[in-house]
Formats: sequence, C-alpha cells, structure tokens
Amino acid sequence: MGSVYAARLAAAGHDIHMLDRSAEHMDAIARSGLSVSGPDGEYTVRVRSASTTLDVGPVDMVVLAVKAADVGTAARTVAGSLGPHTVVVTIQNGLGSADEVADVVGADRLAVGIASGFGASRPAPGRVHHNAMKAVRLGAYAGLPPELLDPVVDAWRAAGFATESVPDIVAMQWEKLICNVAYSAPCALTGLTVGEVMTHPECGPVSRSAAREAWEVARALGIAITVDDPVAHVQDFGAAMPAAKPSALLDVESGRVSEIGVINGAVPVQAARVGLEAPVNETLTRLVRTRELAIPPRSRE
Repeated sequence: MGSVYAARLAAAGHDIHMLDRSAEHMDAIARSGLSVSGPDGEYTVRVRSASTTLDVGPVDMVVLAVKAADVGTAARTVAGSLGPHTVVVTIQNGLGSADEVADVVGADRLAVGIASGFGASRPAPGRVHHNAMKAVRLGAYAGLPPELLDPVVDAWRAAGFATESVPDIVAMQWEKLICNVAYSAPCALTGLTVGEVMTHPECGPVSRSAAREAWEVARALGIAITVDDPVAHVQDFGAAMPAAKPSALLDVESGRVSEIGVINGAVPVQAARVGLEAPVNETLTRLVRTRELAIPPRSRE
C-alpha cells in the first residue's frame, strides 16, 4: 500500500523518499524505478530515494503505511525528519495505531487516513499491484489545524486519489472496521477472496455475523457511524473488489503474523468497554491466531 501511495505522489511531481526494511525492494526501486499495475494500467516512476534507512532533513509530510505492530517503530524511525510544520499521516487497518503514533510524534501534527475499497500486493521487488482504489479519507487526530491538513488533502487529490477530509475520523475507522472484520479473518482462515466469501454458503453467514456484531458494538459505544445496514455496507465494499485478498490472508500465505488482533480482535475488546461480548469476532480471532502459531519465530519479525 505504501508503495502505491508513493508512486502516485511521485507521479504528481512530489519528491518522495521511500523507507522500507526490505533491502531487496528498495534496491530494485533505486535501480529501476517503482512499477505499479492496477485497474488504471501499468506505469513506472522514479523517486528521490529508496532505502532501508532515512537520512533526510525535515519534510512536509510523512506517510506511515506499515502493519499495526510496526507503527511505533516506524514513527520513531522517521522522527529525525519532522520539522515544525511536518504533518504525519498514519494509515493502518483496525483500531489503536494512531494512539501509538501520537505518543511518538505528537497529537497536534497527526492525521489519520482510512483507505477504503483498496487492496495491494507486492508480486516482486520493485513492483506492486493494486486491485482497486476507491477512497482515502483523512482527518485530524486531535489538534492538527486545518491550514496544515488542507494542503495534505489537496496533495492526495492531485495524485489521483479520491480524497476527502472528514470531521469524525473515529466514525470512519469504525465504518472501515465493519468491512474489515467481514473479510479479514474469514479469508485468512479459508483462503477465499473477498468476492468468494460474500457468496459462500457456509462462510458467508459467518462473515455477515461478524459485520453485524461490530456494527452493534459501534452503536453501543455511541460512535456516530452513518451505516444503517451493516450487511449492505460490507457487500457494497466487497462488490468493488471481489478478487481482492485481504492483508490478513496475504500475511498467512506469506508465513507472516497478521494484524488480526487490531481488526477482528478489536471488536471484543471494545465490546467489553460497554459490558457486551462479541463471540463471533472473538472466535474468528482465536482461530486465526491458532493458525499463526505454526509460523516459525523468525517469520514473525
């Protein structure tokens, strides 16, 4: 996902410094450029730098597009590139990552991004593929002033993203979470794509129950979601990218530990805050974690 963001922003004329712990991916980009394929065709862009280390001065914007488990480390890694007016945009699945980033970079410079209808994979070093690109919503985490957020939104729009600024980023996170829980664990456990889960006679009802449960918890928490029908909500989401594999499935297929704890696993945690239970999401989370126990320790890093 981060590579797709970088490519679009670079193609729009911005100076982009890419940082990733995969030396193979960074070396390929530094040598031959970053190639992106998707519904809008295939193209290759050059970026200012691509490395496993970051040694640049203050920048205008930092985008943290890493797994939730890595977000704190990523925030600390880029701390040296933060100037007085640098905006940090953090884009993760699930709940809780923004709090960890705010503790490192400061709440008043942080924007939270929600990528909707968007799936990406890396088929080879220096190459990324995305299945769809519906929208990127951006909102202030806390005290980020509009005069700093507005240019960020404009930059993403100019890069070809359907971007809008939203006043209630928490509601947007929950609306995305309702979709994520419907597909993340079910796909990771079965190997089915998003579209296959939607229509599967056995897995489909489980997926829909997970979405309803998350919706009920959000309403009990008083989150101002605008979703009236959670099943229709997740079906619309899935219909836009039926061939997509959620990141949790890609992680399992690659022998990595997924973000299931902040996706399906977040629902029972939040439910407990208001005296509720979320047995469907709790069970799905435990089943994915059981599968992940077979992953060798080195692959967990």
